[in-house]
Amino acid sequence: MTKTPKRPAAGLPDRDTLIAFLREAGEAEKADIARVFGLKGIERRQLREMLKTLEAEGVLGKRGRKGFAEAGALPAVGVADVVDRDADGELYVELVKGGEDAPRALLLPDREGKTPAPGMGDRLLVKFSRGTEGWEARLVKRLDAGTNRVLGVIRKSARETRVEPVDKRSKDVLLIPNAVAGDLRDGDLVLASIEKSDHRHGPKRGKILETIGREDDPRAASIIAIHAHGLPTGFSEQVEREAEDQALPTLKGREDLREVPFITIDPADARDHDDAVYAERDTDPKNPDGWIVWVAIADVAAYVRPNSALDREARDKGNSTYFPDRVEPMLPEVLSNGLCSLKQGENRACMAVRMIFDKDGKKTGHKFMRGLMRSHAKLSYEQAQSAIDGQQDDVTGPIMDAILYPLWNAYSTMLKGRQRRSPLAIESPERRIIMGPDGGIAAIEPRKSLEAHRLIEEMMIQANVCAAETLEKTRTPLIYRVHEAPSQEKIFNLADFLHTIGKPWNKGEPANTKRFNKLLDETRDGPHAEVVNEVVLRTQMQAVYSPDNVGHFGLHLDRYAHFTSPIRRYSDLIVHRGLIRGLNLGSDGLTDREIAELTAIAEQVTSTERRSMAAERDAMDRYIAAFLEDHVGATFGGRITGVTRFGLFVRLDETGADGLVPVSTLGSEYFTHDDRAHALVGERTGKRFTLGRRVEVKLMEATPVTGGLVLEMVSEPDPRDPNAPAPRYGIRGRGGDGPPKRGKGRPGGPKPRNGVKPSGGLKGVRKGKRK
Repeated sequence: MTKTPKRPAAGLPDRDTLIAFLREAGEAEKADIARVFGLKGIERRQLREMLKTLEAEGVLGKRGRKGFAEAGALPAVGVADVVDRDADGELYVELVKGGEDAPRALLLPDREGKTPAPGMGDRLLVKFSRGTEGWEARLVKRLDAGTNRVLGVIRKSARETRVEPVDKRSKDVLLIPNAVAGDLRDGDLVLASIEKSDHRHGPKRGKILETIGREDDPRAASIIAIHAHGLPTGFSEQVEREAEDQALPTLKGREDLREVPFITIDPADARDHDDAVYAERDTDPKNPDGWIVWVAIADVAAYVRPNSALDREARDKGNSTYFPDRVEPMLPEVLSNGLCSLKQGENRACMAVRMIFDKDGKKTGHKFMRGLMRSHAKLSYEQAQSAIDGQQDDVTGPIMDAILYPLWNAYSTMLKGRQRRSPLAIESPERRIIMGPDGGIAAIEPRKSLEAHRLIEEMMIQANVCAAETLEKTRTPLIYRVHEAPSQEKIFNLADFLHTIGKPWNKGEPANTKRFNKLLDETRDGPHAEVVNEVVLRTQMQAVYSPDNVGHFGLHLDRYAHFTSPIRRYSDLIVHRGLIRGLNLGSDGLTDREIAELTAIAEQVTSTERRSMAAERDAMDRYIAAFLEDHVGATFGGRITGVTRFGLFVRLDETGADGLVPVSTLGSEYFTHDDRAHALVGERTGKRFTLGRRVEVKLMEATPVTGGLVLEMVSEPDPRDPNAPAPRYGIRGRGGDGPPKRGKGRPGGPKPRNGVKPSGGLKGVRKGKRK
């Protein structure tokens, strides 16, 4: 959206006039510029050359396909995506049609506090302005790709039938005409569309498109997440037929690896097994105390051929998506749990890599091959770990000397190389939801981190490195898994936070994994260990897929490609096809068409990966809210993991759930956000709630259908920082004893702010049960 500047003098403008025009207009397309200046014929061509020159010089930047703007400038109003979150949990947006020069902007809440806090990936309409420390974006309203559709729950009363959205950030409650509401039941999960209406005020009217389930179904959280994020489900009849019409693998074109005693080590509840490992001493006298490590991966490329129906649907899905109660697989079960699963005792087609490591853990060589293998044992992580710890069973006992001890000894050698490489050692505790036999939630418990996990992880990482190296050596285009170093802005934010806990961090020193690991080691046993770990994690960029290599910062690797999970990641299937082409291992390798589309494929699989991550996260939030619904009113210990203008985000110790303490409920004074101190600070007293602080909170609302948790602060704020500036008495602080009371003592109750009701409820969120 641009301003309309006054019409300038006709004729080809000079550089300064053109730049001034674009500065005033915000942005404009070449055709619009030509029309405003009255340019025709040769003058239009001269304008095009002038725009190209100014863009090449970095004076102008592109906006969309045809637009131009002054470099580094943003329009007064624009559509932006939420793309990043800093150490405090503050959000940053990028102009949707901005070029590389378009800066990110700090997101500010809407001035009236009527719009609920947005989240990562949301599309917003914002007003841009220059703040004292960079660009700021004031929220106007939240936009959605499917703004005419609402996923919600039916609420029936004697007077009306409504659809209440399951998205806790949505305000679109729809009324359903009584004439079509007869078959609907209270608690039905439905997909509805917003009907056009001549009425500008009052509730919107809706039309039911589909009934997809019940709110009280134990599986509702996954169903909602699947529909809310548009995950493709199921497979077409043609794909199912292609998957079933596959022959058992033979030795044709393959090396016989059936005597190599591979084993699979997976989660106890795994239904498919796409990788197997084996290790043995290297008998080459030139490599004393060295090891040979084998990694075999299901040869999915043998069954999913380029441009087949199987291939097209796999690419559309991009990856499998995992929920506590189900999996939405990338491939049909007849493949993912059948021919492409390395089942014990059954012949399976594989792509294997044989890696050689010296006594110091340095990889000195490797070789890929297509093979026919047979898994000799199926173990769970816990089973393998117990065996190494001295508790063997009937399965692990007979294979200790021949298979398990060599695997662990090889890993110990590989660990030397890993430690020398010093990949980022962030500890990210995960929670695991245990489903009961009735489909409900039996428990939520921390996911254990075992040495067996790390062994498989390191062997898979090395196999992925081998894949990238081989494809580069054979000059075969590939999709890398890339992870850029943290931006300077993120490093500055980290340094500001560390200053608040007395940890120095030189902003001018380049970021590397050893610096981060040193920081994590120094704080690991201290009171700030959890929050430092969290803030370092937020400092990192998101990993993506790309045909252009920039290395992998977190793993501290120069080249890296995903190779080890083609059953569940399309990116890995592309890498397999690249190896087949580059090493002349068959006719089903990467095609010329796929090479031409690698950029588009990389963008696609990055997008589907983020879609799945968002759906998995949302489902987890809803499952946890369902688990906590019967605990409303209880008090929990937790830690402040986010400090924003909207309030405090607190992570509960027992479940790892994140809940919001609305800023409007923090007490009798007005709290403002101090971004440098990473704190909410009382304007009158200077008392503060800071990032990382341990607190006690009361659970006020838990709403399973939205995944919303609303908390009330029980702990008192910390006293005023004696080194902080004196409190500023603004309008709210003048007269008498300071600002007007904003709690129970004020007639009419506290004023809602930031879309949060004074009771702690969010707009569009029903109250959970109270004991």
